[in-house]
Amino acid sequence: MKTKLNIYNMQFLLFVFLVWDPARLVLANIQEDEAKNNITIFTRILDRLLDGYDNRLRPGLGDSITEVFTNIYVTSFGPVSDTDMEYTIDVFFRQKWKDERLKFKGPMNILRLNNLMASKIWTPDTFFHNGKKSVAHNMTMPNKLLRIQDDGTLLYTMRLTVQAECPMHLEDFPMDAHSCPLKFGS
Repeated sequence: MKTKLNIYNMQFLLFVFLVWDPARLVLANIQEDEAKNNITIFTRILDRLLDGYDNRLRPGLGDSITEVFTNIYVTSFGPVSDTDMEYTIDVFFRQKWKDERLKFKGPMNILRLNNLMASKIWTPDTFFHNGKKSVAHNMTMPNKLLRIQDDGTLLYTMRLTVQAECPMHLEDFPMDAHSCPLKFGS
């Protein structure tokens, strides 16, 4: 009886090694081929998007305004200097707009791109009105992210440290209250 169990166990192990392992290799090859196909499709979409694209022209030039939505996520605030009347703020500055020229069709709905693509497309010329100094973070590479949706909507995010003016009226010091806005425009 014990010998029969050992024979069945050996047959089962032989089956696993001969049938299961090659099936796993075939599955791995299929997944590798799919990854290569996705890279090829991704590259073709990017090539088509940039073919004839002029990043010097804003979206909808001559037709309508380009509406840019903004969002700021504050990661740190301070220090605040009452002598220099300024403050420092670290933020993720997000801008979202639509560029009909960047519509695409493909198996993915969103293209997640690095900072290199941002220099090849039109981006808003946003600046801080009350900014004294702004620094875009570049450690270990530029902290920028660009996402393009299939309908041509773009989301452009960058990490910034902004040193901005904050007019302070110190008549009731130390009981006074201050409002330190961050003003930006284009």
